[in-house]
Amino acid sequence: MSRFRLPLAVTALATVWLLALAPASARAGDDWSLKSNAALVVDQDTGEALVSKNADVKMPIASLTKLMTALVVVESRLPMDEMLEIGKEDVDREKHTRSRLKVGTKLKRSDMLLLALMASENRAAMALSRHYPGGRTAFIAHMNVVARSLGMTSTQFADPAGLSDRSISTARDLHRLMSAVDLQPVIRRYSTQAEAQVKVGRQTLTFVNTNRLVRSTSGGRDWDIALQKTGFTNEAGRCLVMRATTLNHHLSMVFLNSEGTLTRFADAARVRQVLAKRAKQPKPARGQLIASETKAAS
Repeated sequence: MSRFRLPLAVTALATVWLLALAPASARAGDDWSLKSNAALVVDQDTGEALVSKNADVKMPIASLTKLMTALVVVESRLPMDEMLEIGKEDVDREKHTRSRLKVGTKLKRSDMLLLALMASENRAAMALSRHYPGGRTAFIAHMNVVARSLGMTSTQFADPAGLSDRSISTARDLHRLMSAVDLQPVIRRYSTQAEAQVKVGRQTLTFVNTNRLVRSTSGGRDWDIALQKTGFTNEAGRCLVMRATTLNHHLSMVFLNSEGTLTRFADAARVRQVLAKRAKQPKPARGQLIASETKAAS
């Protein structure tokens, strides 16, 4: 029987639904011009959806899947100091992605979780799911149970690493997931750690964060990042979810199916530019607010 418990995740539901369902609005003159094929940007303080673009379109989400993997691991309350071993079953036979974690590598569960979130290590995510009561099959089943409990009705998980193009979601559902994951300090901390030295066999290897905004000095000045995850497969494109503060705005951002290595990060910069422009303008009258869904999707 699984040791996963739902109550903590479920407590996020009311807040999540309020935020996710708030109508998108924009001020006259706003020009978001987001390039990602799907996007959702929500002001966490007001629940206002600042911009929504194809937010309910289902698509593969690549390694953003690992946020749900992390939530299941943390809520299971399995010992974080337990040693887990990378097995042949953890090797990617679908996309044939590379890994620095060789078969036979032994790491603590906490280190596997760190590498899955920070460095998006696929074998670490696979090993976490395999070392779970009932094995990987039970783990994936619980991922989907939790998704339903969070109201992620357009989401389906087929694997713990996001390698399968059958692991799908929407920008709106991923916003719900971020709201639940944000309740877990260890996930916030691991996902935003810039780098880590991990002893693998006789070597000490350095792993770095896949999010360039976490690693860069300039990004650090512009954004106070509380939670993030990147993702990429050919089917999913470049993806990014991020909770961050900029210009005194607490934002939840989802960018999916971006083309080009830097597009998702450039979209985050575009959001900041609009907010900076707003800050320099007088507050508009109530009647000046206009719906942004059509404009953002153009």
